[in-house]
Amino acid sequence: MDGGSRDGSTGLAAELGAERILECEPGRAQQLSAGLGAASGELVLFLHADTRLEAGWDASLRRALGDPAIGGGAFRLAFDSPRPAYRVLEAGVALRCRLLRLPYGDQGLFARRKPLLEAGGVQCAPIFEDLDLVARIRSLGRLALLPERAWTSPRRYERNGVLRTVLRNNLALAAYWLGRDRERVADWYRGEAHG
Repeated sequence: MDGGSRDGSTGLAAELGAERILECEPGRAQQLSAGLGAASGELVLFLHADTRLEAGWDASLRRALGDPAIGGGAFRLAFDSPRPAYRVLEAGVALRCRLLRLPYGDQGLFARRKPLLEAGGVQCAPIFEDLDLVARIRSLGRLALLPERAWTSPRRYERNGVLRTVLRNNLALAAYWLGRDRERVADWYRGEAHG
């Protein structure tokens, strides 16, 4: 799915054998929604472009969704960096997932396609579309947290600093939970990311 990129990624995807390259309006929520609408398989996996899954992910996902009580799930977050700071972040994410059952989009979210569409699909929102998607998946049944790793690029953290990025993420998340206007939160978040 391409939301208007100008970095040559669609050409690279074609060179690497992508069977289909969809284009839509910019914005992750719009891309997720368009991808879900274009999908035809029984199961869907939402994976960020800078994330790759550990070997065995597909069998594990199919086993999880073989249980009708499971609505969908996510994988274990791992940062593609040897720096110790990322092991601390991974531990924090693992704790959040264990206590709150709340994975984020960079962990690779999955569900059964038809029930997800029937439940309303992906809500278009300017930020935190992944939290909406997790809530929708949870409405379909239990959330499976699989042990296979979703290796994610640390480039945002490297560009803006690990501590600053964590603080920025948590401030935006607090605004979300407090019910602040998402458009304003998204504008602030994007401004902070480039500031």
